[in-house]
Amino acid sequence: MACTKYSIWLLIAITLFSSELSEAREYNWIKAHATFYGDSSGSETMQGACGYGNLFQQGYGLETTALSTALFNDGLACGACYEIKCYNSTQWCLKGSVRVTATNLCPPNYSLPSDNGGWCNPPRKHFDLSLPMFLKIAQYRAGIVPVQFRRVPCLKKGGIKFEIKGNPYWMLVLVYNVGGVGNVVNVKIRGSKTKDWVHMSRNWGQNWQTSQQLQGQTLSFQVTTQGGRTIQSDNVAPANWEFGKTYEGKINSEPVLIL
Repeated sequence: MACTKYSIWLLIAITLFSSELSEAREYNWIKAHATFYGDSSGSETMQGACGYGNLFQQGYGLETTALSTALFNDGLACGACYEIKCYNSTQWCLKGSVRVTATNLCPPNYSLPSDNGGWCNPPRKHFDLSLPMFLKIAQYRAGIVPVQFRRVPCLKKGGIKFEIKGNPYWMLVLVYNVGGVGNVVNVKIRGSKTKDWVHMSRNWGQNWQTSQQLQGQTLSFQVTTQGGRTIQSDNVAPANWEFGKTYEGKINSEPVLIL
């Protein structure tokens, strides 16, 4: 049978619709445990192992969690977002769930057994929540509760942020406020006088580095998140950019989660 224009457009529409359904699919709940650290102010959650610094200034606030080694993935999970709910404990659980961003590491404590104090020891999946987030899903006296969690899209306002640090011979860029999948696995940079994109290596957390000398050039970035989606932000920083300042890239699009 001959393929008409109508049938072609119908096929395209069905394909796009199927793709949207795939992107919006819900991920299965996984069992873990959760505790909390710090007080209600969240001051102890600042300056964590992801390198985000002041979480209030950067838009993360108190909706954060530290991850056990099994989930942290040496920092590559920084920026990922999770929905967490208390599970299977009628004595301590509260109704509802919280959505949090991974901003820190809950380090292992090998001097304590994994089932009695060493909650973040491998291979345990564990969340060390800010106190305000813990109190939304469980009672304070519980201390530790069984939970279920799943990855969810990160809902971020504005564009991807690039905080530039270092010196004329070495540049360190903190990448944050990333929507969608949230966690960054690859970063490239290009100056206005640079022919090719320059691959940046990860220093720690979500700090990415290069020894390429790019002063006096307008800077563009390519950010790739887990799942392979690449967001290109052109001319993020002007030619007179400065160390110690933060520049805003491409506006976060409608959040989807493809892993």
